[in-house]
Amino acid sequence: MIENGPEKWLKLRITAPLEMADAIGNFLEETGASGVFSESLLPPGGNELPEPAETEDVFAFFPVDVRMDKRVANVRKYLKSLEDIFPGCAAPALETEVVVDPDWGEQWKKYFKPIRACNNIVVKPTWERYTPASRDIVVEIDPGMAFGTGQHASTRMCMEAIEEILLKDRSVSGWKVLDVGCGTGILGITAAKLGAQDVVCVDNDPKATQIAEENARLNDVDLRLLNVDAAQIRDQRNLIIANLTAKLLVKLHDHFVKLLLPEGYMILSGIIEQDMQTIEEHYCALPLELHRVLREKEWVCYILKRKPSDAA
Repeated sequence: MIENGPEKWLKLRITAPLEMADAIGNFLEETGASGVFSESLLPPGGNELPEPAETEDVFAFFPVDVRMDKRVANVRKYLKSLEDIFPGCAAPALETEVVVDPDWGEQWKKYFKPIRACNNIVVKPTWERYTPASRDIVVEIDPGMAFGTGQHASTRMCMEAIEEILLKDRSVSGWKVLDVGCGTGILGITAAKLGAQDVVCVDNDPKATQIAEENARLNDVDLRLLNVDAAQIRDQRNLIIANLTAKLLVKLHDHFVKLLLPEGYMILSGIIEQDMQTIEEHYCALPLELHRVLREKEWVCYILKRKPSDAA
């Protein structure tokens, strides 16, 4: 996953209850890890999708430098704080190891297995085998260095929301979709595979749009990929998907409302429980109405709908 870097890396392995795994992964990313992966301790076999487990291993890699000891101390402090936040759970265990020249091209692949993201959608890495059932819509992803494999709760909930909206609302003759912060393109590809013909994906990271373009080609779907800031988009849409941080969602609120067509939908994800009040204060107000809330562990996804143009 890392093409160029120092020869030595600090590898952290944290074994933790499932309830803590996402929080730990996010903390490690925010602390500056160059790679963060999760692995269930119960491996899948054959074509079977991963079964639920009670514990996950979270791996992270940091460069070996003068800040290494301080980083480890901060991680230990954070893990200790989780014992108070999750009083009924076992304490997470931390192991550290210095590794030399890990094979990044293969190392991270073992943490990405086929997963059923929602009723009809299965996300499959290109290098894994999976035999689809008759109703399955398979989304193939090679993530490279971009975010979005379907393994994270915030992505899965977006996919569930997209599936619900596009398959159930037959009043729309043509879906105009905007995926903000597209990463691998997984959400735009999902929308296209569910029948949306006009899908625009934006990301301010040129590497992400390049990877999304490759994944669109793998899935034989047409996406318009733009390496721009979301604030530059002017074309109105009837489905906006934004899997971002709460801070960015608040910043983009006014712009998103302007972009959303009457009776259009907005999917907001990447939100943790602590930020629900802030999001609701900004988004759960006219002209938007709350349609549904999805929750998984500490993660929350909002589905909002804009009132008709002639409604108050």
